[in-house]
Amino acid sequence: MKDGPMRNELLTAFHRRHASHSFTDRPLADADLDYVLEAGRLSPSAFGLEPWHFVVCQGAADKAALQAACFGQPQVGEAAAVIVILARVSELAPDQPYTLRLLEREYPGERLAGGLAMYRDFYAAVDVAAWSITQCHIAAANMMTASAVIGLDSCPIGGYLPDAVAAAIQADPARFRPALVLALGYSNEAVPAKQRLGMDEIVTRR
Repeated sequence: MKDGPMRNELLTAFHRRHASHSFTDRPLADADLDYVLEAGRLSPSAFGLEPWHFVVCQGAADKAALQAACFGQPQVGEAAAVIVILARVSELAPDQPYTLRLLEREYPGERLAGGLAMYRDFYAAVDVAAWSITQCHIAAANMMTASAVIGLDSCPIGGYLPDAVAAAIQADPARFRPALVLALGYSNEAVPAKQRLGMDEIVTRR
């Protein structure tokens, strides 16, 4: 097991990250926003399908519309940027060009037939929209950690009206379902002490 600055910095970021419920009016640097988006882009996904799309809202009107769709939660309107993470739905059907293109990348050459057959079986057996949303949460977690690494604060918003969020950002409901609303900026709040259950309560080793 390796020790070093990166290991310590990552744990520091996990301790620093918290759900901020109030933000200052300090704007985000473009480079910082791009850093957070890159963390989302590089996230892992099953079958390599990257079933997410990120919509960045920074204008007052867009944020106000999203705040209304999120039951008026003030952090949505106050945040310097709000990222709506959309989960792909219709494009994930096995014969859709998007899916075929990414499966060809994941299973090149002679492996494609087997990979596509496996995905067809999977697609027929699961609620793909719900699965796509859970995949998007992987990207969201990485984006929140990346934010903490560079000194930004965030708040994941899971309480919202999906149709209203989609309407606020003009997302095609046939293609996408809102997976999470992520508020980003600089918190008005002090970083609280981390409160988590102990390892003995959450881990079973066999």
